[in-house]
Amino acid sequence: MLVWIVFLSAIVFFLALDLGVFNRNPHIISMKEASMWTGIWVTLSFLFSGVIYWLYAHNHIENPTNLKPHLASVKFITGYLIELSLSIDNIFVIAIIFSSFKIPQKYQHRILFWGILGAVVFRGLMIYFGVILINKFSWMTYLFGAFLIFTALKMLFKKETDEHFDPKHSLGYRILGKVIPITSHHDKEHFFVRIHNKLHATPLFVALIVIEVMDVLFALDSVPAILAITSDPFIVFSSNIFAILGLRSMYFFLANMLEKFSYLEYSLIAILTFVGVKMLAHDYLEIPEWGSLGFIALSLLVGILVSMSKAKNEPPAGI
Repeated sequence: MLVWIVFLSAIVFFLALDLGVFNRNPHIISMKEASMWTGIWVTLSFLFSGVIYWLYAHNHIENPTNLKPHLASVKFITGYLIELSLSIDNIFVIAIIFSSFKIPQKYQHRILFWGILGAVVFRGLMIYFGVILINKFSWMTYLFGAFLIFTALKMLFKKETDEHFDPKHSLGYRILGKVIPITSHHDKEHFFVRIHNKLHATPLFVALIVIEVMDVLFALDSVPAILAITSDPFIVFSSNIFAILGLRSMYFFLANMLEKFSYLEYSLIAILTFVGVKMLAHDYLEIPEWGSLGFIALSLLVGILVSMSKAKNEPPAGI
C-alpha cells in the first residue's frame, strides 16, 4: 500500500509542478519544448522499469502473479509500449477536437492537463475491474482477446467515410448540451463564462469533456491489451499512467507530423492482432516475454520507417 501511496503522490506532484511552475502562463508549446518533454517522459518511463525490478526483487509490493523481478521489468516496458502505441490514434482524435472547437494553441496544454487527471481516474477504475474480471472469470481472457481482434479488423477494413469524426455529433457533446448551455465564445483559458447572468460552458470545457469521453472509448482497447501481458495491478496501472503522462508532450511533438506517420496504423493493427491471438491461445501457446516485447517494438519501428520512407519519396503538394 505504501508503494501505491508514494506513486500516486508522485503523479500529483509532477502534475502540480507542470501546471503551477512550468506552464503557469498559457503559451504555445514549441516543437523544441515538446520534443524535450517527450524525451524526458520516455526516459523516465524506461528508468522506472529499474524501479519495478527493485520493488519486486525486495518484495516491497504485493506480487499476486509471482513475477520474477526481471520479468516484472520486461512486462512493464511491454505494457508501456503497447499503451504508447495505442495512444497514437488518440492523438489524431485530439487534433480533430481542437480544430473543430477552434481551441487556440496556447490553451491546448491546459485542456490536456485536466484531461489527464480524468484519464488517471477512469483508467484506474477500468484496470481495477478488468483485473477482478480476469482473475474471477478465466473466460474473460478469451472475450478480451476476441474483442481486440475485432477492433484490429475494424481498423483494417474501415471505410474512408468512417474517418470523418465530428466532435459536435459525439456522445459527450450531446450529453453536455443537455446539462449546461454551450457557447462558442472564448474567454481566455476559462472553462465557463456568464452570459446574461447564466453560466455557459466555453469551447475549452466542451473540448475537455469530449476528449475525456473519447479516452474512455480508447481505453476499451488499451486496457484489455495490457491485461494480455500481465494482470499485476501495479504494472498495468503504472505503465498506463506513464503513457498518459507522456501523451501531452507527444501530442505537441507529433500534431504537425501526423500525416507523415500514416503507416503507423498498420503497426497498431498488427499489435492488437498479436495481443488478441496471444489471449485466445494462452492455454496452448506460451510466448516468452522477450518475444512479445520484440514483436511490439519491431512493429512500431517498421511502421515508422515505412511512413518516413513513403513521405520522403512522395513529391511535394502541387507537383
